[in-house]
Amino acid sequence: MKRSALLRIVPHPALALLLGTLLSCKVGPDYHAPGPPAGADAPLASLDASAESTAPPPDEWWQLYHDARLDAFVQEAFNANRQLKSAEANFAAAAAVVSAARAGLYPSTKAAFGGIYGRDATTDEILELQGHAPQTLWLYEDLFEVGYEVDLFGKVRRSIEAAHANAQSTEAARDALKVVVAAETARAFAQVCTLGEQLAVARQSHEVVAHEAGITVKRHDAGAASDYEVARAEALEAQGRSAIAPLEGQRRAALLQLTAVLGRTPANAPRELESCVTPPALSALIPIGDGAALLRRRPDVRQAERRLAAATAQIGVATADLYPGIHLTGLYGGAASTLSALTTNVGLTWGVGPAISWSFPNQAGPRARIAQAKAAQTAALAAFDEVVLDALKETEQALALYGAALDYRQSLADSQSKIHSAFGMAHEQFLAGAVSNLDLLTTEQSLIAADAAVAASDAALVQDQIAVFKALGGGWQRAPR
Repeated sequence: MKRSALLRIVPHPALALLLGTLLSCKVGPDYHAPGPPAGADAPLASLDASAESTAPPPDEWWQLYHDARLDAFVQEAFNANRQLKSAEANFAAAAAVVSAARAGLYPSTKAAFGGIYGRDATTDEILELQGHAPQTLWLYEDLFEVGYEVDLFGKVRRSIEAAHANAQSTEAARDALKVVVAAETARAFAQVCTLGEQLAVARQSHEVVAHEAGITVKRHDAGAASDYEVARAEALEAQGRSAIAPLEGQRRAALLQLTAVLGRTPANAPRELESCVTPPALSALIPIGDGAALLRRRPDVRQAERRLAAATAQIGVATADLYPGIHLTGLYGGAASTLSALTTNVGLTWGVGPAISWSFPNQAGPRARIAQAKAAQTAALAAFDEVVLDALKETEQALALYGAALDYRQSLADSQSKIHSAFGMAHEQFLAGAVSNLDLLTTEQSLIAADAAVAASDAALVQDQIAVFKALGGGWQRAPR
């Protein structure tokens, strides 16, 4: 073969390079993940070395309580939650959008076969030009068509980027919901058990004051106590009894709350939990990690970052509309008045060729869409910064409240211990006649208040613990999908 023929067949290197450059071109900004605010990746400021450690928290943080019932309830809640099922469906829909966007990288195909009986204007015109009268006849058609959009400026690829980022944002939203479901399940479980503890304390306190009231009545019958002392003792007994009913109602309500979180009906409430009187407790320090790990772990931060990525890709999609769109089309098939003619040269139809579309010179529409996309990106960046700051704030606040709750619980425990000792001495001295009934009643009231305060503090403490775990953003990584 002659060299001139070879030159006509083999593309020139410069031309091949130009075509390769055009096909790899993507207009619009390339996305780079934004850095966190200064200091966001530093150790958490509210860390209390006596209560927390810098070890990374486990994904399934509720297992730190070592309670098989809680573990089972969390898994049941994951499987039953309707909002999670809806979030899974939203993620599946977003993944389908990614697949649809990827289809733009490949040729589209269309096959058609059909027949119609009637009059065709084009056929009638041909017949009239040939001197024949118009006819009513069957027209058959079989056609295979292929179309392809040459993605010179990256509109299709930017669309895929945007769809993929949106799908990841939807996935992060689902994961954020898992964090909430895990925390709310643990909260409801803990509330049932802590109310069980408060109820047990109230009943025990009532037994103590009822016993002391009985002693006072016996002393009155023996002439050693006045009517006033009996009335005071019986009033304190009634007061202790009155605290029981509200706690029973609150525990039933908490059990129903847990039932709803588990996706059960009230008839199928976990009644076996009514015997729980010991709040879930940690056997070690809370592992909280650091700020950098926190931002990587929290799904709401990832969701905001993915929304920013999608908004950035949309700028490229809008920018591509400033440039010409090139479409390649090819078709092959037949059109005839008889089926047998479809495969002959008479009925054969085919064609191939490019088409160029371009909004020019009036480009006000595309430029307005670019401005809109850039504004959306600016808003997404501001939203990302806000989510990061809120995540840090929420975690620091949860740690601060938990530290204060620990100190408060310790102070109450010290006070409770002293009041129990004082009550023991007052009881002994009362029986010996060394202190008055009024002094004993005053000590009893202090005892009841101290025991109730410690039980209430236990309830608040475990809720503060769960708030810390929720703020840390765990619970979605290894949860069943």
